[in-house]
Amino acid sequence: MDSIERNARAVLLPAIDSLELTDDLKRYFDEGGRSLLLGETRAEYVSRRMSDARRASERAEDFRGLAGEVASRADRVMIALDQEPAGIERLHGLAPSFGDQAELLSMQDEAIRQRAQEIGRRARELGVGMFLGPVVDVLTGRNPWLHGRTLDTDALQVARITRAFISGVQSAGVLATAKHFPGHHDVTGDPAIELADVRGTAEDLLPGFDVFRSAIQAGVRAIMTGPALVPAVDPECPSSRSEKTINMLRRDFGFTGIIVSDDIDAVAMLRGLSDGETAVAAVKAGADLILLPAAGIEEIARHIVAAIRSGDLPEHRLADAVRNVETNSDALDVH
Repeated sequence: MDSIERNARAVLLPAIDSLELTDDLKRYFDEGGRSLLLGETRAEYVSRRMSDARRASERAEDFRGLAGEVASRADRVMIALDQEPAGIERLHGLAPSFGDQAELLSMQDEAIRQRAQEIGRRARELGVGMFLGPVVDVLTGRNPWLHGRTLDTDALQVARITRAFISGVQSAGVLATAKHFPGHHDVTGDPAIELADVRGTAEDLLPGFDVFRSAIQAGVRAIMTGPALVPAVDPECPSSRSEKTINMLRRDFGFTGIIVSDDIDAVAMLRGLSDGETAVAAVKAGADLILLPAAGIEEIARHIVAAIRSGDLPEHRLADAVRNVETNSDALDVH
């Protein structure tokens, strides 16, 4: 395989809801893949809790076994999962918890940092190098998508907790991911399953912008863009495939870390495009890692390669995405 074909796989972040590699995933890692998201089932995602069956059956050695198998097939591997303070905790009892939102809000900065550091340390022992968290959206209106996953409605409190969490996690060598830029303070529905838009003006986004700036100042290594349309920033393209949105994050906010797309198969993200077209659009707009269902790996990789060959997607953009993930991962030595 040539460098284009391998790089097309190196920008993918396929999600699985188990701790087993399928034949397709083994081939993906053999052919250039580097990243994997250990996700959860839809029921677990909706309930914000790992199932009793998972909690009873998953052991630390299962995570380590998977990480070892991936490392035997690929270089510079990064295993990610959702570990959100007061939100989805994919590691369930295998790492300390922050408890509920009220408990988290009552904690002092240093206590949050120390707890986050311990969670990060446990994760590293399991072979995990990236958290898709914290959720930093500041809700002021309706948001069925993020209900039960956000930190507070006060932007100052969200920023405080975010800074401490990032500091603790990253001091343990795990990349933190602040999500979901540019903020989803008031959404018309659940973008995973509906054509949801973020309501309001650019001024309504400002409290959330302050939190993202605070996260960047704290040294966050990754930021995830959202799946919904945010007309106040870009009236045409959902954030994860919006060049305007990603340019704002790079140029106006000065962010040099990894930009992760949200799920490319989200209804609000697709808007008439195929999964492959959406993935190409996200990379072209400036995303460095593309979150997708594991079943779509080969189709997405083919679309990216075809876009390079046709000239629709500049080869240097793909190479830059791979390099950006490497640079920021190396900074924390997450491999």
